[in-house]
Amino acid sequence: MTCADVRSDRPFSVMVKPVGSLCNLRCTYCYYLPKPRLGPPRMTDATLEALIAGQIHASPGPEVSFVWHGGEPTLAGLDFYRRVVELQRAHLPAGWQCWNSLQTNGVLLDDAWADFLAQERFDVGLSIDGTSWIHDQYRPDPGGRGSYQAGVAAAGRLMARGLRPDLLCTVTSTTAAEPAAVYRNLRGFGTGWVQFIPIVEHDAAGALTPESVTGPAYGDFLCAVFDEWVRHDLGATDVQLFAETARVVSGGQPGLCWMAPTCGRALVIESDGGVYSCDHFVNPEHRLGDTADGLGALVDSDVQRAFGDNKRASVAERCVSCPWLRFCNGGCPKDRDADGLNVLCAGLERFFAHAVPVLEQVAGWARRGEATSSIMERLRQQAAAAWQGVGRNDPCPCGSGRKAKDCCWATRP
Repeated sequence: MTCADVRSDRPFSVMVKPVGSLCNLRCTYCYYLPKPRLGPPRMTDATLEALIAGQIHASPGPEVSFVWHGGEPTLAGLDFYRRVVELQRAHLPAGWQCWNSLQTNGVLLDDAWADFLAQERFDVGLSIDGTSWIHDQYRPDPGGRGSYQAGVAAAGRLMARGLRPDLLCTVTSTTAAEPAAVYRNLRGFGTGWVQFIPIVEHDAAGALTPESVTGPAYGDFLCAVFDEWVRHDLGATDVQLFAETARVVSGGQPGLCWMAPTCGRALVIESDGGVYSCDHFVNPEHRLGDTADGLGALVDSDVQRAFGDNKRASVAERCVSCPWLRFCNGGCPKDRDADGLNVLCAGLERFFAHAVPVLEQVAGWARRGEATSSIMERLRQQAAAAWQGVGRNDPCPCGSGRKAKDCCWATRP
């Protein structure tokens, strides 16, 4: 068996950047667009086949995961993805299947795209930054025009064909101040799945950029959205972080890489075939090799194992005794300071302290067979009792120590 034939004994995924950092939007918070191009404008057919064959042959199966990302991956063209599916079928062993996920801004998703994605059962992650005005503020095209309506149209086309896209909403300093409006608008799409992605970027001096969300603001945002969700949308809308937290509450292991004790099972492949440790570490120091080196060999290499294990080894000292460590495991290494403490720590602590007791209640009621509608009514009654007699300038019932008008007022029952 050659290096390129090595099969990993554990599942892993690949995030493929078929056009690198090329994009048709100019999102103000994008960390990837300014990066130098690492390959041709579009991945060649030879590189594409090498990575698809390599991923399938290195996977333990029977499901093989591909995430198509960018930049904006639809700029590779629809024929590129027709070729993707063709190559996957050619290399798949009998009884195996490929899982494809396309992460897109939706600008190019016309009827032909939507037909293809539905026919080939792609999962779609669609970027919608909450409300129209927040989205258009942060996600303009090169001419400065907003892209919200293009995203709305894309969601409509996909849902008309039975696809329910995962709505990807970044949490910026602006978004964090509008939790009720942001969540309610996303819920209104009716896709049933929302993912919040905090923006944490630093300037040359090491300070958070203006678009970035602070830890306290992130915690306030999550708590406000959680209260709205748990009292009104259980079983109808899933929010990724809430679902993952509930999984841990019930004794399971988190599926999100930033919440797991270690990482390193999601390789990134650039348009030139270069393989990197992680989407947030596409740099010379974290280039593992090339697709020709064998993806199984690279994901299980000593270098990649050390990269993944370093997440646990470099966690801040104060995290070791934190009651919420089993939920966040120190967060994503890209968001840690020099002492290993996650810059969102204060917000995550606030969220877990607020949400976990409620989720434990929910889990207990569900185990006793109580209906979801009844559980939400219980929670609404509890909230109403807690808010009884509370005015705008009174301490918020959530225990944050702030005035109600500056905390959970917008999502009170």
